[in-house]
Amino acid sequence: MEQELELSAVIGFQGINFTRKCINSPVGKVISGLLLHPDNEHIIYPLGTTIVVRHIISRSQQFLRGHDNDISVISVSNTGKYLASGQKTHMGFQADIIIWDFDSLQMIQRLKLHKVLIQSLAFSHNEKYLASLGGQDDNTLVIWDIATGKALCGNPVGTNTANQITFFNNSDSRLLTIHNYGLRLWNADLVNKKIQYQDVNMGSIKRIFTCCTIDPSDQLAFLGTRTGDIVEISLDRALFKRIGPVKRLFSQGINCVNLLSNGDLLVGAGDGSIAKIGFKDMLVKSEAKVMGSVTSVSLTADSTHFFAGTSKATIYWCDTDKINPELRNTCHYERINSIAFPYEYSELFATCSLNDIRVWNMKTRQELLRIEVPGLECFCVHFMNDGKSILSGWNDGKVRAFLPQSGKLFYAINDAHNHGVTALAPTNNCQRVVSGGMEGEVRIWRIGKQTQVMEASLKEHRGRVADIKINRADTQAVSASYDGSCIIWDLKTHTRIMCLFESTMFKQVVYHPDESQLLTTGSDRKITYWDCFDGQAIRMLDGSDTGEVNALAITKQGEHFVSGGEDKKIKLWDYDEGISYYQGLGHSGNITRIAISPDQRFIVSVGAEGAIFIWHTPDRIQNSMADRDMPQRN
Repeated sequence: MEQELELSAVIGFQGINFTRKCINSPVGKVISGLLLHPDNEHIIYPLGTTIVVRHIISRSQQFLRGHDNDISVISVSNTGKYLASGQKTHMGFQADIIIWDFDSLQMIQRLKLHKVLIQSLAFSHNEKYLASLGGQDDNTLVIWDIATGKALCGNPVGTNTANQITFFNNSDSRLLTIHNYGLRLWNADLVNKKIQYQDVNMGSIKRIFTCCTIDPSDQLAFLGTRTGDIVEISLDRALFKRIGPVKRLFSQGINCVNLLSNGDLLVGAGDGSIAKIGFKDMLVKSEAKVMGSVTSVSLTADSTHFFAGTSKATIYWCDTDKINPELRNTCHYERINSIAFPYEYSELFATCSLNDIRVWNMKTRQELLRIEVPGLECFCVHFMNDGKSILSGWNDGKVRAFLPQSGKLFYAINDAHNHGVTALAPTNNCQRVVSGGMEGEVRIWRIGKQTQVMEASLKEHRGRVADIKINRADTQAVSASYDGSCIIWDLKTHTRIMCLFESTMFKQVVYHPDESQLLTTGSDRKITYWDCFDGQAIRMLDGSDTGEVNALAITKQGEHFVSGGEDKKIKLWDYDEGISYYQGLGHSGNITRIAISPDQRFIVSVGAEGAIFIWHTPDRIQNSMADRDMPQRN
């Protein structure tokens, strides 16, 4: 049986999920997925299958792990005693809801009834009941007893897809659901297990409703719309009352709306606007812009400050008076293509994504440096062994080297490859760089202080070069290609030493530390051991049952290696036995690359969702030595 890898830390916010908040909406982020706990000391957010509970001051992280698929919604009760989370799953299967005890961070109840997706969750004001809403394939409202975990009553919400459910503030039997084109008030008879509804009369107003909040007296409700305005309704009369703000629409719609203690409204919009709107006149009092669509606004208990989360994986801290956003957290918001540690230094690492390279502090998980080239995608990143530059390959065909402290461009190799630089490997003496391109060509560059000269162009591959590795003596390089070939090159004579063929698209290759064998993986889901002497396949392992294996990393001693891919699992293998002893679950997207820190204490995995997971290497693996079983001399 595989043991669970211990998750040490995560860098990321709002992993991608498939919640459809309203008609024709694209795949987006978890709406209202950033919560400030009522204790004002913790923030809570989902990342893939994991819920992250982070202390604001100490930045320590704890994790709630019980879902087997991406979390689609989370909610916290009024006092913060309970936390509820729902997930998405595959068509035809039931989607789980989990109720957690916040103090112990333990699971209290696992609820199963809805199918495919949990759309929305809401706690009653007295924390006795939980209301849940299924996605468009389920479209059912259910009220649960938290103590027993039993469903008390439920009802289909109709053919009009519902987007959110919320309890009234002073009643545990009255609820409001907002739909694509309408609103519905519900009155639950929990004793007789019946529930009735009343549609709100909106007159001629037609809107797609995306979010809602109810005032403390339960007299009024304020609703955000896809159009970018706010609709106010009377809950007593179930009637439309007014619409605002005056002469203003927020482009790309309103994603979240909150009520301040003085009655004013705080909204987050799809165009990155955070605005405070006066209750009396419905005029915008103050406004600010942030990076990305605002998906979450979570107020402190006194309503003087709030956290705002965006679709571009950023978290801001703001005051409600002037709304001056202060950036608190960042991460990639698109696929991460590569990860690299400096030579024999484990305190920081670099990742590259859509249009930037970021350098991270391992202990604080804070971003230290960001290098941006707008409009271009970075495919690969490496630190030169002398620590003087960060090497990177881009989709415009250029190799760019940057200074590691300032991030300024050091030098660039123009036209390194015609259709993009997909793989890079600097030699250990920092005098040459081997690059691979989309067209399948491998080139060797001599790097000088002023000039970068192409030493050789090796044209053997017929597909994208996915990975390149160089041996310790700088005499050989191995390149893996999508065309199913893996070639070992002589770096002195610029000739092919050996070619390995397999009916797969190779994704990554690594040398065993003694350089007698190679490990490869690819689209056939296999992990293959190759003999470097005769080029024969020695062993073939099933790396995954369901998806391609994209990433490999091997320990310094060569006794263990790590793999990951489209099954979203990290697997830690014994090299000699070929058995996976540990696995880590957490990613919501395909795992693209894995790296082991030089001190062997941590495994870092990156994925297509833009998240970075830092796993603790098991003590047994850290302590293993290659010569442990060798006879000892007296």
